[in-house]
Amino acid sequence: MPRFVSVGECMVEMSEDGSGLYRLGYAGDTLNTAWYARARLPQDWDVDYVTALGDDLYSQQMVEFMADAGIGTGHIQKVEGRRPGLYLIHQEAGDRHFTYWRGQSAARLMAETPGALQQAVAGADVVYFSGISLAILPPRGRGKLIEAIHLARQAGARVAFDPNERPALWTSPRVMCSTIAAAAIVADVVLPTFPDEAAVFGDASPQAVAERYLSWGAEEVVVKNGGEPAYVASREAAGWVAPKPGAVSVDPTGAGDSFNGAYLAARAQGVAPLEAAAMAHATAAIVIGHRGALVPHTLLD
Repeated sequence: MPRFVSVGECMVEMSEDGSGLYRLGYAGDTLNTAWYARARLPQDWDVDYVTALGDDLYSQQMVEFMADAGIGTGHIQKVEGRRPGLYLIHQEAGDRHFTYWRGQSAARLMAETPGALQQAVAGADVVYFSGISLAILPPRGRGKLIEAIHLARQAGARVAFDPNERPALWTSPRVMCSTIAAAAIVADVVLPTFPDEAAVFGDASPQAVAERYLSWGAEEVVVKNGGEPAYVASREAAGWVAPKPGAVSVDPTGAGDSFNGAYLAARAQGVAPLEAAAMAHATAAIVIGHRGALVPHTLLD
């Protein structure tokens, strides 16, 4: 069976339900993308999540939650004495605000077991990871993850990368930028977000973002820009894809991740890039109409 593999960190999510109370869930950028890829891929595809979790109640519930959604958990490592990270989301002035507790996260240790990451991505058809996947790891761990993904690519995997810059997770802007560049070099598809790229790299436009990643070796770049048109570029062609008007935003959490998952699922099935971006916008439009990062698959039809 063809296989989609996503590598990163899953956390406990506490999100406001609109009444001042908080709802417990499980999410994280790379899990969110796997969630929406699972929803948009045929059942003859396997979708696996690769991370490390603890030996506590919430870690076990996370594993069960993923399995119930059809996401493979066979490559989730268990680290005794560790816990998953946690974050709270609150809405203020029409925007999301995040507060994180992730210093004890077991995912920071997922590169410590020799060969575990290489084994997890071996034989994959698509491998997806993000700048956050790298940021949470120690320097040697980042190298191990990039090496494992490079080997999977040499064996035939198509590699997708979302830079997802979060400066607070990095020791310095220089380390962040150099690591993202190293990761982009091993990627076939890069899925950046324009405001993030402009803030970190100084790009003046989505076209400039795409040109930079293409110059670093990517074959295909999709520059997301919130509710604005996405810019899709390859070495042969480029174009803009606007979302359909009329979407109502209740909570934009996970919108970009859902775009990534739907886009990669469409491309894996042979859909052309511009059409895949339109399908990805359609999925994101559903997601922003619900609270929390993960919308039940039954609501995505």
